[in-house]
Amino acid sequence: MPRKILPPKPNRYRRRWGLKPGTVLLNHGSFGACPKSVLAHQARLRAEMEAEPVQFLWRRYEERLEPARQVLAKFVGAKARDLVFVTNATTGINAVLSSLSLRRGDELLTTNLDYNACRNALVEVARKAGARVVVADIPFPLQSADEILAAILRAVTPRTRLALVDHVTSNTAMVMPVRQIIRALEARGVDTLVDGAHAPGMLPLNLQALRPAYYAANLHKWVCAPKGAAFLYTREDRQAALQPAVISHGNNRARPGFTAFQDRFDWTGTFDPTAWLCVPAAIRWMGELLPGGWRELRERNHQLAVKARKLLCESWGVTPPCPEEFLGSLATIPLPERFQTRPASGKIDAEQLALYDRHGIEVPWFRFGRPERRWLRLSAQIYNSPADYEFLADALGTL
Repeated sequence: MPRKILPPKPNRYRRRWGLKPGTVLLNHGSFGACPKSVLAHQARLRAEMEAEPVQFLWRRYEERLEPARQVLAKFVGAKARDLVFVTNATTGINAVLSSLSLRRGDELLTTNLDYNACRNALVEVARKAGARVVVADIPFPLQSADEILAAILRAVTPRTRLALVDHVTSNTAMVMPVRQIIRALEARGVDTLVDGAHAPGMLPLNLQALRPAYYAANLHKWVCAPKGAAFLYTREDRQAALQPAVISHGNNRARPGFTAFQDRFDWTGTFDPTAWLCVPAAIRWMGELLPGGWRELRERNHQLAVKARKLLCESWGVTPPCPEEFLGSLATIPLPERFQTRPASGKIDAEQLALYDRHGIEVPWFRFGRPERRWLRLSAQIYNSPADYEFLADALGTL
């Protein structure tokens, strides 16, 4: 029989989410979790949409959408004219890649720490054009940002057309030095497409200062908007050639007061836009949880991730794979040696399933690296407490 351990007591913020009682969500990073009040706001919007679908989706669409875009623009430090909503970061990245005019022999640069879905998009676009995907091999574990920048710049050639770079890596959970990367690539005539899937709400953003060619990011993760809320920022000098993944009315129906870029992306067919319209409510609601607003919330989550990683590393006798300066609200740590030689057991490893089935702990496990190692990635959101990670430390001992 597995050893019985007592689950942690939920903190005072958790009741504002609809998380299942008896569970410990340490994987906010994968899909986020939307607060009850924001979901209630979305339910009201959906009721309005179904009561008057033509009014909501056609006649009054822009007067709802544009204020949401303005709030988002202020939050991420961009001009509203340079932003469009998309359903997820991968959709935005696909739009950028499929809009490139590539020639045979051109190179698309990415890293070994990229997100698999985006790597697949790169590979397919390159295949169709006769181009080549070049992978910069960033070491992990690592000690300094210089290792990242050096690995990327070593992979640049005169044929490099675009570099795809994560702002926060997914499996390895590191905040990348994107400002330095963008400027260094820019100096070599290479545009940067930033996969910012985890960044909004985790990190302070000023896209006008960052100035990448393209930046795609999710709002359902750390902003806690409903699923389906994301955005694509495109620098003004790169907007003319950009097409959405689905081409619809906007290519030949200009709207007064909107850019052609916005015309193409704002309407790509009938869908439920309420997730986009809830973005201001999510930004406002999350920003009011603590006296110091978003700044305090980001710092609180960061410090919790730092403490949680330290606790688990000490408890399991493992070494942190990167300095604390690389952490946001996520942290990836190696699993103890006794787990390293166990073979894969399906889509989800048996031990990960057991943590949830026995203890209600939801936390992702990964296999990557050369040689392959097994890792665990933790998330820190305001509904988490140090006791959650102490519970994880104890629970792993029962497997």
